[in-house]
Amino acid sequence: MTRSGIKFVGLAICLAIFTGALAGCGSTADSKDIKIGGVFELTGGVASYGQSAVNGAKLAFKQVNASGGVLGKKINFIIADNKSEPSESANAVTKLITQDKVAAIMGAVASSNTLAAVQIATDNKIPLLTPTSTNPKVTVDDNGTVKDYIFRSCFIDPFQGTVMANFATKTLKAKTAVIYVDNSSDYSKGLAQFFEENFVKSGGQVLSKEAFLQKDQDFKATLTKIKSVNPEVIYVPGYYEEVGKIVKQARELGITVPMLGGDGWDSPKLAEIAGKEVLNNSYFSNHYSTEDKDPKVTQFVEDYKAEYNQTPDALAALGYDGAMMLVDAIKRAGSAEPAKIKDALAQTKDLQLVTGLISLDANHNPIKSAVIIELKNGIQTFKEKINP
Repeated sequence: MTRSGIKFVGLAICLAIFTGALAGCGSTADSKDIKIGGVFELTGGVASYGQSAVNGAKLAFKQVNASGGVLGKKINFIIADNKSEPSESANAVTKLITQDKVAAIMGAVASSNTLAAVQIATDNKIPLLTPTSTNPKVTVDDNGTVKDYIFRSCFIDPFQGTVMANFATKTLKAKTAVIYVDNSSDYSKGLAQFFEENFVKSGGQVLSKEAFLQKDQDFKATLTKIKSVNPEVIYVPGYYEEVGKIVKQARELGITVPMLGGDGWDSPKLAEIAGKEVLNNSYFSNHYSTEDKDPKVTQFVEDYKAEYNQTPDALAALGYDGAMMLVDAIKRAGSAEPAKIKDALAQTKDLQLVTGLISLDANHNPIKSAVIIELKNGIQTFKEKINP
């Protein structure tokens, strides 16, 4: 190709990029809808969580659109599957930003998958709100700097770990514990850290800390070791896939002490994997309970059952609340411009949602209550409510 030809092609490419950039910049303001992206675990190891969160968000946006939308526009919820993998989460967020031109993003579910996406959202100045990722690092850097464009609608691991440590020492009167952590999960390691700190602070003793990895199948060797130290409680901050197998194998070995966990236990599949009776004498911290008689909760449960013919778990409630937080921010911002949505999200205060009254603190974390769920023959029952 001649030099002049090269210059012509180069000019054409530059013009195309410039024109595309202008089109992209104007797409949010000029379009007849507001595009909200969703990056969720629809396949892979925690697909049950991802589907619940998506169902909750879809219900919220459906109700908003049926009521006239936001700022006179309908919400267009564009969902991408991260396949329960951090690398796929990064790819999905990139696609939503660069190809779909979304104004904001919801997701992911697991902290590891959200952490893989936050820098991309930040670099592109697109607000990202995770409804369920509880690791503190999601919204705050290691040096303590708040990530300007990242938010969440769930409480964080320090609060959740503290809740279970206090429940173990005060309600169950436990003085000794073993922590069995998923070493491949930021979520699990964060919960374990804060449970240990607060359990010891309350006078308890951690007899040992053991580890497993996601997708492990046989836990009996480690559980036999745990049984030998005879703890009064065992804390397993993991996801339902492994937790179900751990609890089942623990009971088969004759371990009868209370098994404790976090919101990663909240899935109908837990009872399918472990067995209903096996889960007796087990407790986990969670974001809400369907047994709560608050009108906001009862209405949500009724609406969700009508839409999906199933009872909403906490992930569904958090997905719903995350969507409503975004809608509230867009309304208050009076704009679907990402920077204005970001500023409005940061100012969220006294917003009544399904999982409680939410105000965001300086680190973009909700100040809200938690509940303790007891499993009785596989059925979740409300045990007690813990306020911040």
